[in-house]
Amino acid sequence: MSSMEERGEVAAAPGSSSAGLSVGPEAVAAGAGLSGIQEESGMRREASGSGSGPETDPDAPPKKRVRLQEGEAGKLEERLYSVLCCTVCLDLPKASVYQCTNGHLMCAGCFIHLLADARLKEEQATCPNCRCEISKSLCCRNLAVEKAVSELPSDCSYCLKQFPRSGLDHHQSEECQDRLTQCKYKRIGCPWQGPFHELTAHEVDCCHPSKTGIELMGILDEMDQSHRRELQLYNSIFSLLSFEKIGFTEVQFRPYRTDDFITRLYYETPRFTVLNQTWVLKARVNDSERNPNLSCKRTLSFQLILKSKVNSTLECSFLLLKGPYDDVKIKPVIQHHVFSNDANETEYVPLPISDSVECNKLLAAKNINLRLFIFQIQK
Repeated sequence: MSSMEERGEVAAAPGSSSAGLSVGPEAVAAGAGLSGIQEESGMRREASGSGSGPETDPDAPPKKRVRLQEGEAGKLEERLYSVLCCTVCLDLPKASVYQCTNGHLMCAGCFIHLLADARLKEEQATCPNCRCEISKSLCCRNLAVEKAVSELPSDCSYCLKQFPRSGLDHHQSEECQDRLTQCKYKRIGCPWQGPFHELTAHEVDCCHPSKTGIELMGILDEMDQSHRRELQLYNSIFSLLSFEKIGFTEVQFRPYRTDDFITRLYYETPRFTVLNQTWVLKARVNDSERNPNLSCKRTLSFQLILKSKVNSTLECSFLLLKGPYDDVKIKPVIQHHVFSNDANETEYVPLPISDSVECNKLLAAKNINLRLFIFQIQK
């Protein structure tokens, strides 16, 4: 018995703390494996603790992000340019940004141009990418893209330095020392143009302030003629406002098509009554040009038609102005005509808009809303 107890104690010693229990060879192997894992994990903790220092502390701040190199940042800007550019002109938008129902971006100028072209072609305007229908009611502005584009850097066209696009216009017009400027004596004939930092030196050496009165008379005469034309227009408007019979109304031009072999777009208003007479306004694009959609220059002309029968001639002055809710720019021009039963239509006269961009705004709208003034001249 003593020898067996001795063998049991010897067998129990490596695997268990209890001297009186016998342990088999499998338990001994498991115990040896567990001790090996514990030793290995302890060695790892020691190695990590000795090599990394405070970075292993769970309360330590996270590592700082590595900044992009200049080349990588440039590539990022290029990628943003390609993502945020207009799908029509492939340039970054300068003002409003519109998107179709599928999210494709268009700058305001291209969006209006697409709608105007579709109106001239008698087609439904579509997105150039996905061909979904676009209109002012279906498309909306993307303010996030507008803000993102305004923060992208852009080169100044004068000094070639980079500024955020939101502040580039102010820099080029007010701050840039290389911006193009004119001499302050240009009103008396100085033709000099140059960078702003050379302006002071030029004005010191400019010879125009020393011109005689006789030399300045021709320049002053041209200025007086321009001022006289503007003053004549305002005086004419004020004199018309003093007439006894004055009428005005809001008119709405609606698009129609001719019945010719080659259909043409024209506009016409419903009949309206002013000064106890019935009238109609008509308008046409590019004076009925065959394919106005192929031309970049676009104009509108209109005529006033008297639909009522009159017993005597009716002498009137009239002018068209923009409507109360439109942003189109129209210069006031007074037209004059003597209406009768035989001459009840005026000639087509150009609508006094500033450029083709304003014309595209009118064509892109569903209807053209303007305000008409008619002044009856008493004999």
